[in-house]
Amino acid sequence: YANFEFHIVFHALHNFCIVDLSALYLDILKDRLYVSAPSAAPRRAAQTALYKILDALVRLMAPILSFTAEEVWQLLPSAQTRAESVHLTSLPEVEDLYLDQDLEKRWQLLLQVRGEASKALEIARKNKLIGNSLEAAVTLHAPADLLTFLKAHASQLKDLFIVSQVTMSDIPISGAFVSQEIAGLNILVDKAAGKKCERCWVYDTQTGEGPKFPSVCPRCHEILEIISGSGK
Repeated sequence: YANFEFHIVFHALHNFCIVDLSALYLDILKDRLYVSAPSAAPRRAAQTALYKILDALVRLMAPILSFTAEEVWQLLPSAQTRAESVHLTSLPEVEDLYLDQDLEKRWQLLLQVRGEASKALEIARKNKLIGNSLEAAVTLHAPADLLTFLKAHASQLKDLFIVSQVTMSDIPISGAFVSQEIAGLNILVDKAAGKKCERCWVYDTQTGEGPKFPSVCPRCHEILEIISGSGK
């Protein structure tokens, strides 16, 4: 903005919205936002992050999309410290609290692995093995250091890949997709085990075993009990 190079601002904002938000972050967040209990901490955290992202985006677009930015600003949930108009605010600044080089490196690697998993899933989709990615179970094999890293983040991989199951193998996998980008990474895609949950669409071997809600997985069964007031 200082150099009046508005096209650079436009391309940066457009790329962020299309690539980082729509194709990645929002896609991963769908399950957490749609499926989790309304008051669940992960869902509330996601809502807070989205609010902060939108608040920053509106400020950044205001100089070039004046009326649109103002309309969005007026529809944002109110805050005591919020200015009456977006044009009375300043551009957002990076908070030191969010600067973590180690965390950034870990996520760069996780996203790189996600990119390779997406390639393997697309091949499986073309071969008619799966349709939706939630129909898939993914098995990963990698060199010791990378495998240890992936095991440490195992709880995040299912959500990151948007699949129903993820497992790690200490031995090489026959018939697996071999990554050309990450040395030694092999990815096998199979049909997910179990039945499809009617609520979240995730496949689980225990789907249908709940006493009160017989067509959902254990996770959704617990959430529905919370929503209905009979859960913990």
